[in-house]
Amino acid sequence: MEQLRTDTDAAQLHELPFAAPCNKLTLGAPFNWLKLGIADMKRAPRQSLSYGAAMIFISLLVSFISLRFGNFYSLLTMLSGFVFIGPVIAIGLYSVSCQLQLGKKPVLGYCLREGQRHFGNTLLFAMVMLVVFMIWARAASMVHVFFPMHSHAAWHEYATFLTIGTCIGAIFSALIFCASAFSLPMIMDRKVDMVTAMVTSVNAVLNNKKVMLLWAGLILLCLLIGFATAFIGLLFLLPLIGHATWHAYQDTIDAGAWPEHD
Repeated sequence: MEQLRTDTDAAQLHELPFAAPCNKLTLGAPFNWLKLGIADMKRAPRQSLSYGAAMIFISLLVSFISLRFGNFYSLLTMLSGFVFIGPVIAIGLYSVSCQLQLGKKPVLGYCLREGQRHFGNTLLFAMVMLVVFMIWARAASMVHVFFPMHSHAAWHEYATFLTIGTCIGAIFSALIFCASAFSLPMIMDRKVDMVTAMVTSVNAVLNNKKVMLLWAGLILLCLLIGFATAFIGLLFLLPLIGHATWHAYQDTIDAGAWPEHD
């Protein structure tokens, strides 16, 4: 019976399209995702805050290493890594929201098993993000080469440096956001490969540009508040983003053609 089900799933996968279709969203959708994310946090506070506390510890550790062995610009570069590693770290939060949606009591151990189950696809995604992050870090270092800063630099030199650095960071962040907005929630929810999930995510973002731009802005606002509060705000805001991302995927992607995980 198990072999028959496996063969059936394999046959279905060969007949599936290259990307899952997406729904057309309204501008109010991101605020509804946040509302649903808050509801998930209230129903699973221990699991959510555990993730938030872990992120605070990682942020403090990264900050210490950057300032101890580098400088302030190194700190900004490393903290920007949240854009790259955030979706991977949040896969446990997607699992919590999924368990709540199914009417189950969330269990952290199950979240860890979910991570192991999708280890191959998650590792592939992480490797892609690592390559992009290394390219972005190299591009950021080149800004220092062509626009060197010193302690007595004029204000227009600082403005030029920040403008160019921000533009470069925005380009890489946009690429990462398009590829990761819905790909990992889809990987956790359905039997789908990483390429299909990433193409689905990019397609959904491009077909809902205004809504996804608003959603990206809300995520950026949450991260800035977290950094401005010496990472204390991340205790609540990162779990909120993780839970809301699961509901964003459910609201946006029509993945019904792909078989569910057992």
